[in-house]
Amino acid sequence: MRRWSPAGRRGREGEEDRNVRAGRGVEIVVGLFVVAGVLCLAHMSVRLARREVIRGAGYEVQAVFADVGGLRVGAPVTLAGVDIGRVKAVTIQDYNGLVSMQITARVPLQADAIASVRTRGLIGERYITISPGGDETLIGDGGQIVETEPAVDFEQLISKLVFGKGD
Repeated sequence: MRRWSPAGRRGREGEEDRNVRAGRGVEIVVGLFVVAGVLCLAHMSVRLARREVIRGAGYEVQAVFADVGGLRVGAPVTLAGVDIGRVKAVTIQDYNGLVSMQITARVPLQADAIASVRTRGLIGERYITISPGGDETLIGDGGQIVETEPAVDFEQLISKLVFGKGD
């Protein structure tokens, strides 16, 4: 039979203390990883917000389309395949689609530029592409692109091809 002794008790307590200290060490490491993760997320949020603010600098132009074909707010606006802005709003005006676009200030658009709604891939996202004009007059803030091309409706196109039906 074992007898109780203060030395034996300290031995077990010492072992328990080591286990508690080891557990605390793991908790500290996990806590540091959580803090680092939160700091990384905060940094990325600030960077993205700053990028959006910088993109916001520029000018707004509008274009009226007979059919916007599923164009969404935030869709890219491109010129020669390079993003030059974003779609700011898509509304309706006189039974046509009115698209407001935010264009970066460093890209001037001519008054006779042509805006077209395009699709990335066969069933991809819709975006606006702008073909530059030759006019020396530039579109200013709040101006309008007069020449537009509506979105291509692939269902109608396939229907014409398969069934030979026209509009």
